[in-house]
Amino acid sequence: MKIHEFQAKQVLRRFGVPAPDGAVCETPEEARDHAAALGAPVVIKAQVLVGGRGKAGGVKVARSPEEAFTAARAILGMDIKGLTVRRVLVEPALDIREEYYIGVALDRASQRNTVIVSASGGVDIEEVAEQTPGKIARQCVDPVIGFRSWHALDVAKRGGIPAEALPGAVDLLQKLMRAYLESDAVLAEVNPLALTADGELVAADAKMVIDDNALFRQEELASLREDEGEDPIEAEARRRGIQYVRLDGDIGVIGNGAGLVMATIDEVRTAGGKAANFLDIGGGARAELVRNALEIVLMDPRVRCVFFNVFGGITRGDEVARGILAARESLEVRVPMVIRLAGTEAEAGRRLLDGSGLIPAETMQEAAAKAVELARA
Repeated sequence: MKIHEFQAKQVLRRFGVPAPDGAVCETPEEARDHAAALGAPVVIKAQVLVGGRGKAGGVKVARSPEEAFTAARAILGMDIKGLTVRRVLVEPALDIREEYYIGVALDRASQRNTVIVSASGGVDIEEVAEQTPGKIARQCVDPVIGFRSWHALDVAKRGGIPAEALPGAVDLLQKLMRAYLESDAVLAEVNPLALTADGELVAADAKMVIDDNALFRQEELASLREDEGEDPIEAEARRRGIQYVRLDGDIGVIGNGAGLVMATIDEVRTAGGKAANFLDIGGGARAELVRNALEIVLMDPRVRCVFFNVFGGITRGDEVARGILAARESLEVRVPMVIRLAGTEAEAGRRLLDGSGLIPAETMQEAAAKAVELARA
C-alpha cells in the first residue's frame, strides 16, 4: 500500500527524521493562505501516488503567496501518469547545497532488508543504477545482528556521502530503518535527502510502501489507504475480500490455493497461452464467493476464456459448481469456460455441470490446452 509524501513525512517525523512541516491544500486559495502563514519562499508539490511529479510539472517554487496561488492553480487538476492531482503540499522551500539518496527496501533475491545510499540524489534511483551503478552502495541487513551504527557508517561512506555529512547520515539511516521496521514497510526512501546551506540534513521528499499483509496490525496506516493509482479491478477485488492480481494475458484463471493457481498459470504458459490474472478463492470457498470471483475476472475486457482449476480438500467441488452455475445465470458470460474439478465432491460437481455447455477436463494439462485453444479461437 502506497501512501502520499505528506503522510510518509508524518511517519518519519515520529521517528526523529527531520522533514519540512507543511500543509495539504485542495484549492489555490488555501495554498495562498498557507504560503502567507509559512513565509516565502515555499514549494508547491502535487500529491499523487506515482513518481515523476517534478518532470511532469507537478512541483513548483513560489516566492510569494500570489505565486503560490498561481502554482497551485496550475498543478491542481493536472494529469500525472493517468492520475488527477486533487491535493498539493505547501511547505517551506529549502536552501539546498547538496542532494543525496537514502532508502531501505525488501530485497527478495537476498531475502533481507537492504539499505541503499547514494550521493547522487534528486533523480530516480533506477536511473542512477542503470547509468552509474558505482555510485550506489547497498548493505543487506542480517536479521539477527540488525542494522548497527557501524553498518550505517560503512554504507554511507561507500555511497559517497561526504565526511561533513556522515554523522548526520548515520543517525538518519538508523532512524529510517526503525521507521521502516515498525511501520511494516517494504520500502522507505528519502530522495532527495537535502544538505542545507546551514549544514543540516533534511528529508526534502519521502516515499513509503506498506506491506498489505501487515495492515491488520497497522490500523492507523491502513486507514490512509486510497484506490488512487491502484488497478480498478484489483481495488474492487480487495473490497470484496478476493485475492486477485491482474496480469497481461487473455485467459482468466481461478483456483483454490496460491500454489495451485501459480501452477495453473505455469501450465497455461506451457500450453502456449498467457494468464490474464491470478485469483485464489481459498479453501472452503462457497458458491457466492465463486460467483464473485468469476465476476471479477470478467471485468477485464481482455479475457477470452476462463479456466477454473479446483482441487477439493476443504473446498467442495459441488459448491464450486453451484457458484459457477449461479454466476452464469446472473452475469453476462460471453466467453467459454473450461472446468477442471478434482478431490472432495468433484464427481458431484461434475454431475451438476453436465449439460451446461461448460467444457470439462480431467487434468490440469488438458484443461490448460483447451483454454488456450478456445482463447485463440
